Amino acid sequence: MRAAVLEQPGEPVAIEELILDEPKHGEVRVRILASGVCHSDLHVRDGEWPRPGPFVIGHEGAGIVEALGPGVDAAASGLNLGQLVALSWYAPCHACAACRSGREWLCSDSGSSRHRLTDGTTRAHRPNGSPVYPYCGIGTMAEATVVPASAAIPMPDGTPPDVAALIGCCVSTGVGAVIKTARVPPGSSVVVIGLGGVGLSVVMGAVLAGAGSIVAVDRVPAKLDLARELGATATVLAGADPEVTDGEVRSKTSSGPDFTFEAIGLAATIEQAIRLLPPGGTAVLVA
Repeated sequence: MRAAVLEQPGEPVAIEELILDEPKHGEVRVRILASGVCHSDLHVRDGEWPRPGPFVIGHEGAGIVEALGPGVDAAASGLNLGQLVALSWYAPCHACAACRSGREWLCSDSGSSRHRLTDGTTRAHRPNGSPVYPYCGIGTMAEATVVPASAAIPMPDGTPPDVAALIGCCVSTGVGAVIKTARVPPGSSVVVIGLGGVGLSVVMGAVLAGAGSIVAVDRVPAKLDLARELGATATVLAGADPEVTDGEVRSKTSSGPDFTFEAIGLAATIEQAIRLLPPGGTAVLVA
């Protein structure tokens, strides 16, 4: 198979021909149909996040199940040959204390955090036999990948693969920040700062939560248009003067927002997310 391989953080990505072994116990092989490019991939490529390479880059992906490894129960898992799946970059081990308590998102023994499969190895290797590891345990920028069955999430029939790929990271991050982390109550006022894929997903999450007002903030007018299409009730075009931007945001929330969501990851916007809150408000730093 062909794959985008990063030898070490800070080095160029190269397209290589790799050999992909068959799935082992509890694993599935997926033919990749779509892969997103998350900023986390860029942090690694640019050398800002040290990771042990070499690895197949990419952690937003979707594809078709091609093979089930031993121990994968199709009926119990919902995984069948030909099934479209979105790939989760944090596959739970189902054995640690957090998993046993039903909090798989706090799994303390996921191979994903080590950029390995559950057994600490990889199914991808170069023709000389040297291993190439899957970034976040899934390595989606490839023609195919082998992942833990718990990382392959069945998608409803008719889901476009490119949409399913984004569900695996940016959508679940943004929506989850609203629904699971903040648990925004219906009728709340919400401000979203930064309208990339994650920020727009925060807007969608706020709509799902039944927020009363959703104010979207960005420097790019086209992103504000997208936010309105997705359910934002008001938008603010951020300018060079943060005080002016703050004033516009406050004018669209009667007494300040109940929740602010910062989806950029810059010190200035993190400070802004906190500064905009009235006493008792909640800032969620998604980025």
